[in-house]
Amino acid sequence: MTPLFDSAPGFDQPLAVLKHCHTRIRKQLSTLSKLPAHLQKNGADIEAQQAAFAVIRYFTQGAPNHHLDEEHDLIPMLTGCAQGDDANLLQQLLPEILKEHQQMDAIWQELLPQLNVIQQGVIAQLNEELIKQWSTLYLAHMDKEEQHIAPMAMRLFSSEQMQQLGNAMQARRLTI
Repeated sequence: MTPLFDSAPGFDQPLAVLKHCHTRIRKQLSTLSKLPAHLQKNGADIEAQQAAFAVIRYFTQGAPNHHLDEEHDLIPMLTGCAQGDDANLLQQLLPEILKEHQQMDAIWQELLPQLNVIQQGVIAQLNEELIKQWSTLYLAHMDKEEQHIAPMAMRLFSSEQMQQLGNAMQARRLTI
């Protein structure tokens, strides 16, 4: 029997969980990119309210945990075991990744009030340029992680380190 919903990977596969988060982020970015045109045509109707709710929910709950997974667990673990070319690449990428997290958070703080008004059913407009900037930054950021960080972790981490990463990620979500 085919399940109705795609199931998320378990924390015994922490890199798959991180990739799944990226898939969800891309989905929410797509929803957000369609919202300005929808608002212009339909106002803050129930569909717009639901879209705003979904975007707000993911980026106030899921995305912050994802960033913490990277900043508090994945990156320090990689830094602790990377050597040679891997260590050099991390030294180059980590300041960029952390700066991008800060930039994404700052842009989110500008978008959130706009989405809150839409979620409440008030006719509003979204700053399309800000959405484009945020989406472009997020997409490039995720590509960087998927091309460099995740493959490095897959190559370098022992099964014990993968378990440690997965346990930390799961514990973070249980404290909500």
